Parts: sequence; structure tokens; C-alpha cells
Amino acid sequence: MLTAGVVKFSAKNVVVLSITSVCSIAGFVWPFFYAGKDLPRTQFFFLIAIVAAFILVILEISSARLDAKSVALLGVLAALISALRPLGAGAVGIVLILSARVFGASFGFLLGIISMFASALLTGGLGPWLGYQMFAAAWIGMAAGLLPKRVSGKSEIAMLLVFGALAAGAFGMLMDLQFWPWALGSNTQLSYIPGGSISENFGRFITFHFASAMAWVIPRAIFTCVLIAFTGPAVLSALRRTYTRAAFSTPVVFSERVK
Repeated sequence: MLTAGVVKFSAKNVVVLSITSVCSIAGFVWPFFYAGKDLPRTQFFFLIAIVAAFILVILEISSARLDAKSVALLGVLAALISALRPLGAGAVGIVLILSARVFGASFGFLLGIISMFASALLTGGLGPWLGYQMFAAAWIGMAAGLLPKRVSGKSEIAMLLVFGALAAGAFGMLMDLQFWPWALGSNTQLSYIPGGSISENFGRFITFHFASAMAWVIPRAIFTCVLIAFTGPAVLSALRRTYTRAAFSTPVVFSERVK
């Protein structure tokens, strides 16, 4: 009997995940609620969230919820995403989305965090944006794993195409949100206003985002959808064979060989 997912969070891990998500969400949306007059440093939100996320991974491994096969699979897929990272976020997105689709939401969350961190080490992409990228990818992986399981065939590919386009747009919006307060200075009509009203700053951000979306978000969404359309069925089939043959729910038992 196979479990519904390679990784399934326990109640303890759900608490940790909730804390990390609250911290990371605060790191994204602070511009709309900040009451000060000067730009703050917001990275402590993500320092807390990243530490908690790695505690989550350690808890999963120490509680035997991540066995050797699951850890190996996470490592292989994270390495693949790291290798594809120079090709663009669209290539990264298809591996993350399809892997989470097959192996489950919890696996997708962990893969998003680990793969973004590993790819940053590989490509030299370490910086204040890394925490944002890690949690944006983790949420996308989790959401992909929560898509309806009974959908299959061409309907499944169509669903993944829609999700891929939405995920590319959401990732772009989140990255713009962490970049926007410092992007334009303080003298333009789209600049962030420290201490400004929610409605005013939200309107400025939406205008800024869609003004820049033509150059980044739309090509990323198209690239992701093209990759899913052409490679999705084959990749899903390969991942599902891996799931079945690895027998993740079957414990590994060592026995002494009789001479």
C-alpha cells in the first residue's frame, strides 16, 4: 500500500510550518501596514522563518518521516532544479510543480525551500532576496500538491497549465513586492510611501507591478506553460514510476544472509 504522499507533516510540524508562514507573509506585506516614516529593515522576518523551516526539515528526518529514499529524492530533484535555474524560473517551475503534483503538498513545500537555497549556493544568488524566493517557491510547491488528485489525462495537463500560469504570475508579484519599496526612490508616482495609507500604497504597487510584468512575468508564464504542455505527460509518467518503484511506504528491512 502506498501512502498519499512521500512526506506527511505531523501536528508538531504543522505548527512550525504555520509560524514560518506567518513570519514570511509579514515579510512580504509589511509595506501596506508600516506606520513609520523611514524604510525599515525587514530581513529579520525571514531570518526567523528560514531557521524555523530548517528546524522543520530536521524534525522530519529525526522523526523518521523522511526516510533515506525520501531524502535522496529531495536531493536529486533539488539538484535538478539548481542545474535548471540559469535557464529561468519557468524551467524551475515545471520541475517543482510536477514533483509536488506527484509526491504531495508537504514534499512540494520542502522541495521549494531546499531547491531555492541550493540553487542560490550554486549560482551565487545569495542576497536579501533569497528568503523571499525560498518561501514563494515553497508555497507554490505546496499549492501544486493540493490540486485535485482525481483529475487525469488531458484534463490534468490543462489544469497544470492554468496553475503554471497563475504560479508564474504569483511568483512575479511576490518578487516585485519585496523589491518595490526600494526600487524607485521616493520621487515618482509609483514610489512606496512610508507610513502611507493601505489603499494608496496598494494602488501604487499594482500599477508598478503591471508596468513591469510585460518584461518578466508574462514571458515566464508562457515559458512555464509551453514546458508543461510539451513535457508534462512524460515527466509526470516518469515521476509516478519512481513513486511506485521506490515503494516509499514500505519499510527497509535488513536481514542476515544465511550461508
